[in-house]
Amino acid sequence: MPLSVGDTAPAFTAKDTNGNTVSLSDFAGKAVVLYFYPKDDTPGCTKQACSFRDNYSQYQGKDIVVLGVSIDDETSHQKFTEKFNLPFPLLADVNGAITKAYDVDGGGYAKRVTYVIGSNGTISNVYTTVKTDTHATDILADLGV
Repeated sequence: MPLSVGDTAPAFTAKDTNGNTVSLSDFAGKAVVLYFYPKDDTPGCTKQACSFRDNYSQYQGKDIVVLGVSIDDETSHQKFTEKFNLPFPLLADVNGAITKAYDVDGGGYAKRVTYVIGSNGTISNVYTTVKTDTHATDILADLGV
């Protein structure tokens, strides 16, 4: 069962699309949209990523960071990012540590769950049911942005 609103977001460190090391603590003081998805370059995951891409400008300048997470490796993330011109980092959770910490392990893939982590490090929103094509705008509406 996924984590709940009010829970402290588990710390993590992973490599992103470009091989940079990214930690949750890097974004202290900002809200983080941490979205988990099953697999790069599959229909639903592509719709979801493109929803964030198409609405990314609405997240910028508002102290909101978007991070996608799957168990795919950096090379897969690079191809996916280049193919769909994604402007935000994807985290390579190849050992499943983040997926397990956030309790979204689907047995070899990440379940489609999104957490919004407030600037104070606690979870403010949890999305276990996601409309992939409108997910980014649904979150913005919930955040009043």
